[in-house]
Amino acid sequence: MALTGRSALIAALGSLPIGIWDPSWTGILAVNAPLAVALACDFALAAPVRRLGLTRSGDTTARLGDPADITLTITNPSGRPLRAHLRDAWPPSSWQPGTETEASRHHLAVPPGERRRITTRLRPTRRGDHHTDRVTIRSFGPLGLFSRQGTHKVPWTVRVLPPFTSRKHLPSKLARLRELDGRTSVLTRGEGTEFDSLREYVPGDDTRSIDWRATARHSTVAVRTWRPERDRHIVLVLDTGRTSAGRVDDAPRLDASMDAALLLAALASRAGDRVDLLAYDRRVRALVQGRTARDVLPSLVNAMATLEPELVETNARGLTAAALRTAPRRSLIVLLTTLDASPVEEGLLPVLPQLTQRHTVLVASVADPHIARMATSRGNVDAVYEAAAAAQAQTERHRTAEQLRRRGVTVVDATPEELAPALADAYLALKAAGRL
Repeated sequence: MALTGRSALIAALGSLPIGIWDPSWTGILAVNAPLAVALACDFALAAPVRRLGLTRSGDTTARLGDPADITLTITNPSGRPLRAHLRDAWPPSSWQPGTETEASRHHLAVPPGERRRITTRLRPTRRGDHHTDRVTIRSFGPLGLFSRQGTHKVPWTVRVLPPFTSRKHLPSKLARLRELDGRTSVLTRGEGTEFDSLREYVPGDDTRSIDWRATARHSTVAVRTWRPERDRHIVLVLDTGRTSAGRVDDAPRLDASMDAALLLAALASRAGDRVDLLAYDRRVRALVQGRTARDVLPSLVNAMATLEPELVETNARGLTAAALRTAPRRSLIVLLTTLDASPVEEGLLPVLPQLTQRHTVLVASVADPHIARMATSRGNVDAVYEAAAAAQAQTERHRTAEQLRRRGVTVVDATPEELAPALADAYLALKAAGRL
């Protein structure tokens, strides 16, 4: 409890003629007894803070960039009216810069025995769990000269989920998927295909697709057609090591990788495939397995919400072992990691055969658009040097991607805005070719 009226009292008494009051509190009370009585009454009539009842309700989840409304109910059980200033404290990342003071402070008046509700609107700037700190209430008397102050712990947590900005691409990808399922058939059987139908042979068809038994029963030559098989297993592997912490377009690479993974998960689940998630650096950070098509996307979003890049070198052997445990049978393993030469050549390439001998592997990486802009810059000496450095970086990146392709890996290398649709296109291409 704090007495905040002393400065107001000193200011009021400062206007009195010099010499008629003692600067000590005893002298003040002796000379200005009526004022002292008024101040004492003001303090006594301020509603007590510690007896107030506080409860919370409202949003428990919100997507990054969307608001979250938290309602605080204040009950005044005393016989005195509550006139108060209230501060609802949350972590700094719960607000847009410069808006915390206005959004977290409230004025309220609660009559005796009644309750009032106030709403604090959060606008989080970071993913993860945001926990409330404390509620500070300053209760004033009728004159506003003295106040009682106290704090209450009213726990509440808001989980801020990834924004899933690539959702806008889902309708067009689903349209391509429906076209793939309904109109596209292939004549060559692959590991990810199943029998579709028989049709009459036309010149140019692969003779290996002729069904001789069906041909013997008919007067025309019949060929078999195949379609992409459903119920395939997709494992999304997020590399959460130090390279995922690099910022591209003012956001960590990990955020762009998660957005691409969510679009692919939404598309694959609609295609009838099973989707699992593994996040790993030197240990498992998140694992989602065995979810139904209806539950997989909410489960992935919830698991990704608290993921943060770890400033450690990813253990490629441990990541490979964890991926193999997650996918005991043939699957599509989508590894969202870096294409930097050192981590790939020293970490991934030596253990890659363990994945490719059993699974189809797709590596997706976030490219920095600033490098492409640097490569085209000209005009002065500094710009020429920047262009040369960017060209060298791009050459090394292309060389690393080519090393992976020679080992049978599909590589997707795109900027943050283009990575999600490019990864979805690669998945559809693999499905159309019967490689899943």
